[in-house]
Amino acid sequence: MARPSKTAAIDYTAAHDLTHGLLDRALCPDGKPFVLLRDAVKKGLRLRITKAGGKYWQFETRIKGNLFTRALGEWPAVGLDVARKEAHRLRGLTEQGIDPRAGETLKRAADAAAKVEAERVANFTFGALMVDYANELERQGKTSHDKVRGIFKLHLIEGAPKLAATPAALVTAEQVADLLRGLSEAGKERTAGKVRSYCRAAFEMARTSKLSLLVPVHFKSYGVQHNPAAETVAIKLVPDKNPLMPVHLRQYWQAIEPLQGVRGAVLRLHLLTGGQRIEQLRQLRRLNVGEGSITLLDAKGRTGRGARLHTLPLLPAAREALDALLAYNPGEFPLSVDGGESPVSAKAIADWAKDAATGLEWVPTDKPVGQFQAKRIRSGVETALASLRVSQEIRGHLLSHGVTGVQAASYDGHDYAPQKLEALETLHRFLTETTASVVHLATRVAA
Repeated sequence: MARPSKTAAIDYTAAHDLTHGLLDRALCPDGKPFVLLRDAVKKGLRLRITKAGGKYWQFETRIKGNLFTRALGEWPAVGLDVARKEAHRLRGLTEQGIDPRAGETLKRAADAAAKVEAERVANFTFGALMVDYANELERQGKTSHDKVRGIFKLHLIEGAPKLAATPAALVTAEQVADLLRGLSEAGKERTAGKVRSYCRAAFEMARTSKLSLLVPVHFKSYGVQHNPAAETVAIKLVPDKNPLMPVHLRQYWQAIEPLQGVRGAVLRLHLLTGGQRIEQLRQLRRLNVGEGSITLLDAKGRTGRGARLHTLPLLPAAREALDALLAYNPGEFPLSVDGGESPVSAKAIADWAKDAATGLEWVPTDKPVGQFQAKRIRSGVETALASLRVSQEIRGHLLSHGVTGVQAASYDGHDYAPQKLEALETLHRFLTETTASVVHLATRVAA
């Protein structure tokens, strides 16, 4: 076919051997909204030229009698060679009776799935799972959320960043075991035990998210199918409760009884309510203070459920300490150092207790006194009440150890307020009366 003159008018009714020069000078004639400049080399390829001067590649053919049109981009951004190559590909498919749109739909779906998977791999990692788990604990009112964040920030996100960036669904039991082994070999066996426990709970939350109504739907995105932490061997540790012996608990009371101000009132309230968990006691709110009792929120061991109400009767001495705190702090939180705007930290209370015990000359017993820690007060109260013949059941209700079994959990609706009060009165008499009778546990076993 002879090439037309560079100055000759373009016949838009005929196909042309397109060249860059022809494409460049092609214009839409006056009076028409657009014209089509067809390519004689690749059948079906054409350039749509608009009145406004736009030039757009198109490919058009029929597939089993149905018209198929595909836009290929704007000229000159899409050059002639590229347009012809794509037209060649499309014609090859259509001549086989294949609709390119079907394959492209599948490709788009595959690309979208790949994008979702890439996002999951990038965002739903081991480290992110532990952060989300801590957030969920906070939403449930669990006081352990700060500990979870801290321990995994230190030992996973910063301590093992490659493992933290691993998709949670791809984490293996061996990887979790290696993390625990590193902590254990560094002399942090108790930390390793906590990490295993938290990992196990987090992966189980993600694993059951598809079927459990108690787990937020967000956890489904992790795609966790199994619990790698549950496959690791449990870390057996020797309990370190080391409770204060009854005689030492009495010495501690004698040290805090004369203390003035918020510090003394907080420590007395803590002991006279049975050595409640400091993290729960510190968050006592004014609205949960009754005439003769207080109500704490106990969320310990209640994954996916709201906190359990734990009501405690108040002894006159405990009421006196609480009234002092309410006077010091007119805001929402009685146990506070800023007027009740926020609760005092658990660490501050623990430090106050330790300071009060500093310098005490502990009475010698058949057990070593060891280092004083605030957590020993709670176990010390349990030990003292046991030595004073308060039953295990009543101690459990007083110290909020939880209820187990169908009868206790589902049928027993008694609040045990009289029994709790009697146990606290027994404790108070022991702490304040110099003639209080104490049956030491070692003596009872020997008898």
